[in-house]
Amino acid sequence: MSRGEPMSDSAPFFSSDSEAEGPEDQGTATANQQPDEESPSGVSRGRALVIVFVLCYINLLNYMDRFTVAGVLPDIEHYFGISDTESGLLQTVFICSYMFLAPVFGYLGDRYNRKYIMSGGITFWSLVTLASSYTPKEHFWALLLTRGLVGVGEASYSTIAPTIIADLYVKSKRTNMLSIFYFAIPVGSGLGYIVGSQVSSRAKDWHWALRVTPGLGLIAVLLLLFVVKEPKRGAVEARPENRLHQTSWLADLRDLSKNRSFMLSTFGFTAVAFVTGSLALWAPTFLFRAAVFNGERAPCMEAHCESSDSLIFGTITCVTGVLGVASGVQVSRQLRKKTARADPLVCAAGLLLCAPFLYLAIMFAQASTVATYVFIFFGETFLSMNWAIVADILLYVVVPTRRSTAEALQIVVSHLLGDAGSPYLIGVISDSLRKNDSFLWQFRSLQFSMLLCAFVAVVGGAFFLGTAVYIERDRERAENYAPTDEPIVVPKSGRSTRVPVSSVLI
Repeated sequence: MSRGEPMSDSAPFFSSDSEAEGPEDQGTATANQQPDEESPSGVSRGRALVIVFVLCYINLLNYMDRFTVAGVLPDIEHYFGISDTESGLLQTVFICSYMFLAPVFGYLGDRYNRKYIMSGGITFWSLVTLASSYTPKEHFWALLLTRGLVGVGEASYSTIAPTIIADLYVKSKRTNMLSIFYFAIPVGSGLGYIVGSQVSSRAKDWHWALRVTPGLGLIAVLLLLFVVKEPKRGAVEARPENRLHQTSWLADLRDLSKNRSFMLSTFGFTAVAFVTGSLALWAPTFLFRAAVFNGERAPCMEAHCESSDSLIFGTITCVTGVLGVASGVQVSRQLRKKTARADPLVCAAGLLLCAPFLYLAIMFAQASTVATYVFIFFGETFLSMNWAIVADILLYVVVPTRRSTAEALQIVVSHLLGDAGSPYLIGVISDSLRKNDSFLWQFRSLQFSMLLCAFVAVVGGAFFLGTAVYIERDRERAENYAPTDEPIVVPKSGRSTRVPVSSVLI
């Protein structure tokens, strides 16, 4: 098969980059296609919409599973008798395995059939999550190990799913679909707190909270295998004169490291990950300790701890996530009419506005529970404005054949410097500040350590302001990208003629 010929519906797992280009004569077909006709991506409009919703369901499940542990953290601490430092490790080991394996799946996702990679990863993740629910009391290390292995499965999905959406839609439609996709992050996170705390409360055993998502994960695998269709990479935005082809992994990394918009937005998103990771694990526990300190809750003396704080925080996370993502996209869309730098400016504003509300929420916890929840509501709303926009920035400043690698690199950097260490760091600071084991110092030490989140949010806002300086140049460079081949010498009528490699490779 020549490089210009169309691919079949479902490429085999070890299909390489032959699906990266669609037929050349389809360049103008999208404007006149009927609703159910296939676009250059090889997927009809109706099926593309179904694929997006399947990916959203899996993304929701992904984050729901990730934050179920945070919803029952007081129970876990009481069950195993562990410190704040050890509690922080539960999130850190997960993020570390997730982070280090992301480049592997990014490499595979740019070269092989993506839905089979995701199916295998989600199956593994579901089985390991189920195994973690049977951890005995004497073996906290086993819970740490299984939480680390969960990151293997999640890495296979998070690096690849956004690139499938990018291969189905372009421009404003892509932004809209990414918004829907990233709604699942806060909603799934909130459901993790809600489902985890409520299942634990009903069963009087936190282990049952970890047995909900594995069954839903197997449903996700079936949907991937029988509903999702692999789109052609870059076909919806390919230009006939600039045919896309794969480059080496080192060449991809070299190019991405020189992309200032990508790197600065990645550092900005690292701040988002730091704050989100800290709040995700510690906020329900912080609110519970504040309520115990104020006399509003009974201490966790029995096998099951009071879980209303996880329920309230989960509900707030769901609502603020939807509001934040939707408002961020809408504000960005309106601001684009005035400036091409709208996306990074909205991200910067979200973080800079988030910081003071987080500070007030942390400091008011001892005086007013209602005020604390109000400030958390506004802080999380502004924090959530970034999710869909950051993903869109990556997709339009990076060429299609490097997007999975870019997603993986962004995951590594943002988690390595962000939420891989932030829950553990907050726990270490809390333990170091605690003068004794009284209810006062259990609350106060965690309160002081969480103030770090407000400072990091300001730093992240500065990185997004830096992104705004370079965004126009890098976007234009990606849109007008033309691969340059190394010429080779080919004999022609007794003479040497220098021609591009792509013209002789078929």
